[in-house]
Amino acid sequence: MEKTIYWHLPGFCYFRLLNQVVINLMKDYPDKFHDGYKIGSVYGTFPGAIWNGGRAVFGITGKSDIQAILKTYNDKGIPVRFTWTNSLIEEKHLQDTYCNLIMRLADNGLNQVLVNTPVLEQYLRDNYPDFPMISSTTKRITDLDTLRDELSKDFYLVVLDYDLNHNEEVLKAISPEAGRVELLVNEVCYPGCSLRAEHYRQQSQMQLEFDVNTSFPCPNKTQQRTFAECMKRPAFIKREEIPSYIERGFVNFKIAGRGMPQDYVKESYLYFLVKEEHQDFIRGKIDGLLQQFRAAKQARGRR
Repeated sequence: MEKTIYWHLPGFCYFRLLNQVVINLMKDYPDKFHDGYKIGSVYGTFPGAIWNGGRAVFGITGKSDIQAILKTYNDKGIPVRFTWTNSLIEEKHLQDTYCNLIMRLADNGLNQVLVNTPVLEQYLRDNYPDFPMISSTTKRITDLDTLRDELSKDFYLVVLDYDLNHNEEVLKAISPEAGRVELLVNEVCYPGCSLRAEHYRQQSQMQLEFDVNTSFPCPNKTQQRTFAECMKRPAFIKREEIPSYIERGFVNFKIAGRGMPQDYVKESYLYFLVKEEHQDFIRGKIDGLLQQFRAAKQARGRR
């Protein structure tokens, strides 16, 4: 029996049109996508949610729009996964009206949460027990003993730190739990970056304080933000390597893209999800459908 391989896509809100197009194309043209591939979740946040971490996202989404976006994915059986990974959350933040509204609206047994801090994790377990809980890569667990300890806890999945993607000792050691491990295949962050945890904290502070102007001295800042550049990184998992991970029992793969240009995300989808000989066809379909959406939106705006 063929294994089902789950792919977790970024930006359920910000990239919702792109995600909707790709999800529909997978249904309409299954022969052009890799066999056994399925969308396991779409992750991210609604703008302005202070529990959000990893990448600060500003703005606000109204209740009816929250419900509509959740329905778009959930009606297709796809979980929406909230990035509740702000590393600076304290008890005083737990009663946030907006974040709790999002959780209540999404509380249907299908949607999921990524967590980082123990205080928020416990609050969510106590108040929203039907959400599968996922341990975030933002914890920066890079040693085997701590990783084993994390896998022994009650998490639905544990997202592996990308610096361990090709660490043979680690992959072999955790292979008995491979089905509960998620691999980040295309992270653009500087490999082995000593500032990564600090950068996560800075993004968390920006989110809490709605500070849109703070910059960070990222050593990766001058690098090209393209998928072609990402493919050169040591942590990148090539598509031809994916079967070797599947053979070990890994079936959850995460595509990074929050805070990146849409073209980066689109090219990532094409590279990992679509059979190589059909990529130009699917790229044309994606571009055409997105153009139709944009034209329709402009037409509505002129009325």
